[in-house]
Amino acid sequence: MTLLDRRDTATSPAPQPRGIGVRLRDLGLGIRFGASGGREGRARTALTAVGVGLGVALLLIASSVPELMDSREQRGAARTPAGQMTDKTVERSERTLVRADGGTEFRTETVNGELLRPDGAHPPLPPGVTGLPGPGEMLVSPALGALLDSPGGRLLKERLAYRTVGAIGDAGLLDPGELRFYAGSSTLTTGNGGHRTDAYGYSEAARPMDPVLIVLIVLICVVLLVPVAIFIATAVRFGGDRRDRRLAALRLVGADTRTTRRIAAGEALFGSVLGLVVGIGVFAVAREFAGSVRLWGLSAFPADVVPVPALGLLILLAVPASAVLVTLLALRSVAIEPLGVVRDATPRARRLWWRLLMPAAGLTLLLRTGTVDGKTDAVNPWPIAGGAVLVLVGLAALLPWVVEAVVRRLRGGPVPWQLATRRIQLSSGAATRAVTGITVAVAGAIALQMLFAGIHDDFNKTTGQDPQRAQLNISANFPSGELANRMIKQFRDTKGVRSVIGTVESYVHSPEPVAASDIQPTTTLTVGDCATLRELARISSCADGDTFVVHTRSDREQNDWIDRTARKGKPVNLNSDSAYDGSKPALWTLPKDARTVTARPDPTGTEHYGIFATPGAVDADRLPNADTQAMVQVDESVPEAREYVRNTAARIDPTMRVRSLQRIERDSQYASVQKGLLIGATATMALIAASMLVSQIEQLRERRRLLSVLVAFGTRRATLAWSVLWQTAVPVVLGTAVAVAGGLGLGAAMLELTAKQVTDWWVFVPMAGVGAAVILLVTVLSLPPLWRMMRPEGLRTE
Repeated sequence: MTLLDRRDTATSPAPQPRGIGVRLRDLGLGIRFGASGGREGRARTALTAVGVGLGVALLLIASSVPELMDSREQRGAARTPAGQMTDKTVERSERTLVRADGGTEFRTETVNGELLRPDGAHPPLPPGVTGLPGPGEMLVSPALGALLDSPGGRLLKERLAYRTVGAIGDAGLLDPGELRFYAGSSTLTTGNGGHRTDAYGYSEAARPMDPVLIVLIVLICVVLLVPVAIFIATAVRFGGDRRDRRLAALRLVGADTRTTRRIAAGEALFGSVLGLVVGIGVFAVAREFAGSVRLWGLSAFPADVVPVPALGLLILLAVPASAVLVTLLALRSVAIEPLGVVRDATPRARRLWWRLLMPAAGLTLLLRTGTVDGKTDAVNPWPIAGGAVLVLVGLAALLPWVVEAVVRRLRGGPVPWQLATRRIQLSSGAATRAVTGITVAVAGAIALQMLFAGIHDDFNKTTGQDPQRAQLNISANFPSGELANRMIKQFRDTKGVRSVIGTVESYVHSPEPVAASDIQPTTTLTVGDCATLRELARISSCADGDTFVVHTRSDREQNDWIDRTARKGKPVNLNSDSAYDGSKPALWTLPKDARTVTARPDPTGTEHYGIFATPGAVDADRLPNADTQAMVQVDESVPEAREYVRNTAARIDPTMRVRSLQRIERDSQYASVQKGLLIGATATMALIAASMLVSQIEQLRERRRLLSVLVAFGTRRATLAWSVLWQTAVPVVLGTAVAVAGGLGLGAAMLELTAKQVTDWWVFVPMAGVGAAVILLVTVLSLPPLWRMMRPEGLRTE
């Protein structure tokens, strides 16, 4: 026994005090370190606050989406005319008005609008309107007013040839960027396209959401929010090495392990609470700019961007609790002793089994949920969300093992490569944490793209339209042969128009039944010039004055009905109303030499049949109930050709509808989900890029002294810059490989869940490109701080 081995019980330290007061004191000490820990401590706290704040702001925005969508739906229902969706007939009174849809398209934007004519002195007012505009006047939304006053809105101003007398209030708009107007009319009636109403405000039962779309929405929420949670967990560990060395100094002056952990928890708590404050501030500022920022055609009123109370409270409580939990878990793998931190020794190899167990459990949970398809009555979102979360979190846990296993085998190479790989070998955890978020985001994006590709055909149907033959379809809301003739002539004279397929079409029938037991056979009569008729039927030769009997391509029963109506050399009644209102028939004899031909689908995919006649054979003005339609082919080389056509249509009749022909038509709910995904993915990728930049700067600050020493010994700055690039790129390449494997597995499981087949195994290629672009961007932005940290001043210590 030596003197060093003797224990003097009289001088042995007293037992450490315990109790809630001691715990609160230790937490308070950690908070003091976070608030006043010198320049280094303040810098670390600031980085943590910025990182947590960005994540909290995005979470608060995400929790505001339900309230935002509900507000949009309420305003949309409030401005819908009562009775519009029903067959209800409204009698004229002092409290009614006649309205018609006057909306249009301008370039890629939709302009919503209504034409109004009051029946009396007290008409109903749409929301956001204090008085109806008079004839030739209009009220416009602020966004539309700004567009009309701009040089780019010249063609739209010609189309909306009304005098602006006021603005539509927020209550009448879906969002601040909506283009909307109300115009007064003196000629609008229920006979020329108008509908009478006595109130605004109509609410109909929402269309049930397709179960497959519910699965898609659940996956989108998981994919967008899990990277945010991972980023917040990463942010609270900024500056962990310096914190551990400070805790070792506390051990030297007598603090035990539990005390140091409580102090570390207090420091993390302070940083996370400060991050909450920063996040709430960023959210408040972003909320005020919600109306001026328009993503994928959507914006929002600041008053609508309000978190759901329960979700907001959960965020406020979960972020500090998660920060403390993550800090305590991180300290479990660190031995903080009075003489230093054992982290600097070679760490114990990471275990693989539990890292594989999480994604395997997630995939099993998804596959055992049951098949979800369009016939499923109800979908339980919790197993789907839980399975997806387990897969993505499992990938985040697997990445550190993969990076460690690969990097420890790397040897040799250029100097920048050796500096980078050696740094990762010494501290692979810090390098991995920086790219975990993008790994999870890329994996989720791959799964989403696979699911979108698998269900694409269910929500995108082929219309049968042929945009090569015509690009625009124009139709009037009321029948008029005179209008049809005017349409065809004026559209053909419009700048940028190559050709017009203009038709006047009406129902015609035999003057009397063919047999005593028959009803009057009926078919259609289409009047158009020879160029038009050749587009609608297979006609070899045609001259003005010719007539044709047109059969369908396959419907024998319909062809028989046509032949019973269109009897060559026999009369046909052009006034289809005479059988109902007792008016005088308008008889016309179908020539005996009318040829029988086969129909050809028009550019909209519609097959016209019955009787075809040129203007020389039948005057279109003799058709009292004719439908008028024009299909226009434009010269795309003429700038604004489509806008010239829309302006012509507005001059002919403001209620005329101009629709673009397209091969594919998307389901509205599917389109909304896809647009929401684009907005959310944009915000998430921006957050990931910001998080990687903050993490990169934090790691550079940790190595500032080492960088300055290397420069002082003659290391070229370009060498260090390349080493920084490789330090970021190596974990990202490995993370992308993990993301591709995990994303393909998750996507295949989701398709199995929705009873769909994998249609594209190569959807990961664009996602990998996005990851590479983010890395390049972060590296370029981190170069200026790197140059500053290479200065000799970095050798100073505090």
